[in-house]
Amino acid sequence: MDLFEVSAKFKINGRAVSITPYGEGHINETYLLVTDKGFKYILQKINHRLFKDVEKLMRNIELVTAHVAEKVRQKGGDVSREVLTIVRTDEDKTYYGDDETGYFRVYIYIYNATAHQVVKKSEHFYQSAYAFGTFQNQLADFDARRLHEIIPNFHNTVVRFENLKRAVEADRMGRLRLVRREVDFVLEREGYCGRIVKLLECGQMPLKVTHNDTKLNNVMIDDATDKAVAVIDLDTVMPGSSCYDFGDSIRFGCNPAAEDEVDLSKVNFRLDLFKAYTEGYLAALKNISETEKEYLPFSAILMTYECGMRFLTDYLEGDTYFRIKRQNHNLDRARTQFKLVSDMEKALGQMNEIVYSFK
Repeated sequence: MDLFEVSAKFKINGRAVSITPYGEGHINETYLLVTDKGFKYILQKINHRLFKDVEKLMRNIELVTAHVAEKVRQKGGDVSREVLTIVRTDEDKTYYGDDETGYFRVYIYIYNATAHQVVKKSEHFYQSAYAFGTFQNQLADFDARRLHEIIPNFHNTVVRFENLKRAVEADRMGRLRLVRREVDFVLEREGYCGRIVKLLECGQMPLKVTHNDTKLNNVMIDDATDKAVAVIDLDTVMPGSSCYDFGDSIRFGCNPAAEDEVDLSKVNFRLDLFKAYTEGYLAALKNISETEKEYLPFSAILMTYECGMRFLTDYLEGDTYFRIKRQNHNLDRARTQFKLVSDMEKALGQMNEIVYSFK
């Protein structure tokens, strides 16, 4: 369906005169929409292959953004900048479309702020940590069980491990011969998989609302002040462990190289950035259990290991999940993650010391 026709289905201010590709996301198709009145919006085509129940997806986002918006209002903040704002359709729905045309949504554009792809300033990383810690605080009184599990077992590393084993056994693309070293790396660390999953199951790890994709580029940073403005990309907001959010941030942000860097000599775990993020996260977070705090350093290893496993599985299955831009793209991504896992394993003692150096 023509994107201009789609835009006309939403309650935007004016008529769309420009719709151009925007951002660097792997999953959805994202566009910057500009109207004849000069207003900007983010138009997205939702990846329906991944998010099969768009109704539930958007219900999660609606519940979470409404709750966070109320917290922002209570503190006298700017709702138009500090939380994603859904633009409803003419029929007062949070999305437009169907299986045939595709599914679309619109958000108000957050002005004068940037989602950075790589950590260039430690202050940005600190601010992203503070933003995700604040996000946890804002949703502390929200019952996580109200949210749908949009992607079942998203951070269930036990299930991810089984998925990889099935992909190895099937080897339907004939690629296993190229990645035996990477597969062995995963298999040797099977013991990592069930640690947090089991703690959640037995109630020792608190169940919370988690973002589940806490990369630096999912925080808008103010262009003038370098302060965090808002947490974005709420597609994977679900019940889970706060350790998942912390660990995924470290996975992404403590590597100075790109997530798909081919030259692994450029891929390194930066302990100084780990310290900056930990300081910001714990400074913002009002309540954290002893179990959560104990597992923060390990969660960085676990999330990096899991992400590499997912890239490797997708590579073996024919690159059907993550969008790729070149041959072996997912394999390159997997290799960067496994290099980081190795570095983090060596630094685990220092990571623990850093976590417990903050009250």
